[in-house]
Amino acid sequence: MLPEREPTLRGQGLVLRRPTHDDAALVRAAGTDAYITSVTTVPPAPATDAEVVAYIARQHSRLRSGQGVQLVIEDESSGGAVGQIGLMVKDAHRAAIGYWVDPGARRRGYAGRAVRVLSDWALDLPGLHRREASVEPWNDASMRAVGGAGFVREGVAANWEMVSGQPRDMVIYARVPGVRGDLGTRG
Repeated sequence: MLPEREPTLRGQGLVLRRPTHDDAALVRAAGTDAYITSVTTVPPAPATDAEVVAYIARQHSRLRSGQGVQLVIEDESSGGAVGQIGLMVKDAHRAAIGYWVDPGARRRGYAGRAVRVLSDWALDLPGLHRREASVEPWNDASMRAVGGAGFVREGVAANWEMVSGQPRDMVIYARVPGVRGDLGTRG
């Protein structure tokens, strides 16, 4: 289902590309956000050079191991890296989208646009029938991002994911070919 190499995707004023060591400043900025470090493997601030290098290496290893693909979100006009987005394989027909945006780059629509670009690309992956996202019920910005990218809200799953060692409820969204609308009607 996954490509052999990380793709470079363009659209919505963004470039989604392979992480490089030039993204160390982005990783360090993300490490200042306690929520990002609680739900990802981004090293918390102050991260050492070795921790940042190891984080970037882990992103590359996900594709080689068949776990998924991780890409940096870059603003096309400025060339600045603003976040990261990934498609993680759940099983042979299902993958989950996850993302984070640098705290200094939020509220500019980067997450929603990146989700749209990556999920549009994922529609063409052979055998992948379901793209999903899980969002904590308090996270209105993420719910707007995935909803605006064509994901349908399916409901709340109790104790769906572990966050900081605690089970958390998650609002489940899916983007499935042929399904539209907030109630998942076939269209």
